[in-house]
Amino acid sequence: MKRPTQVDVARLAGVSRATVSYVVNGLTDSKVPISEETRRRVLEAIKHLDYEPDARAQALRSGSTQTVGLILPDIHNPHFWQTADGVEQELHASGYNLLLSSADLDPEYGEDVFKELSRRRIDGLILMGASLFQSEGVQKTLAQLLKRRFPIVKIGDHQTIDCVASNYHAATQEAVAYLLSLRHQRIGLIYGVRPPWDGLGTADLPADFAGGMDRLLPYQDSLRAAGLPVDPALIITCGGAIEDGYQAALQLLKLPARPTALLVINDLLAIGALRAASDLGLRIPADLSLVGYDDIPLASYLTPRLTTSSKDMVKVGREAVKLLLARIQDPDRPHQRVDIHARFIIRESTGPAPS
Repeated sequence: MKRPTQVDVARLAGVSRATVSYVVNGLTDSKVPISEETRRRVLEAIKHLDYEPDARAQALRSGSTQTVGLILPDIHNPHFWQTADGVEQELHASGYNLLLSSADLDPEYGEDVFKELSRRRIDGLILMGASLFQSEGVQKTLAQLLKRRFPIVKIGDHQTIDCVASNYHAATQEAVAYLLSLRHQRIGLIYGVRPPWDGLGTADLPADFAGGMDRLLPYQDSLRAAGLPVDPALIITCGGAIEDGYQAALQLLKLPARPTALLVINDLLAIGALRAASDLGLRIPADLSLVGYDDIPLASYLTPRLTTSSKDMVKVGREAVKLLLARIQDPDRPHQRVDIHARFIIRESTGPAPS
């Protein structure tokens, strides 16, 4: 069935196509002299024909699509769903739509996604995931967009782009201090994601602690400050799936001198570690304390409930949208940064070290 047009509406209402356009685009107040009776006939014709304005044509006329793009690093992790939820909540409240993409933790794929999204008719873009910024292609496209004053916000620290900055550095210090207070001395770390800059010194690392450096570095520093060695055998890097967390935990927990506590880079991998401990007959927290990160919704419903840290990613997403919409309204405003501090949350998965 042919989609109704403004011409069809005009014919049914007995008015000109221009009058229909004025009504559809809200120009009937004091801007164009159209009677209330004429406006009513047009609206009734629109309803009868089930007419929908062409969004593309409206965007061309107004210069705005009322759509914002969001690139997440990994669509499989509920932590990032929370971010998307916050972004969508704030966009919806402001009359905008969301166009969502995922870089899938792959810099090359992320580069393709970024270039494709940047070519679309959208009003702005929110980027998340430091690995995306390691690509030369992304940096080149980003420079072109910024030269055009295209509105962009980064979730994560950035020196020149508006950003919402939050990391787990202080929360990790608090987590390790808590484990040390419970007499744990062999504390393992499941690092989760192999960093794309293997071999670089810490001075060369990105400012927003990409790849979990906001957990690795304070973990190491806290152990040294307590007079404990940093044992490389207790640090495992792996992929980002639950199965990777499961296998990494098995590797650590089968060591002759196994750790009595594990820090796991995110709650998703911590779920895998929880299963591994159960399969080995270890009780949590009596035999092993477990700490995750991100406070995904499942974390407080596991048995036992997971000790973790939270950045409140719904709030992070909402703040990113506020920054972006402000940038859309005022392209020349100074660089803006919003800091959101992470919270360490003690639940049931941590307890005193076994004697």
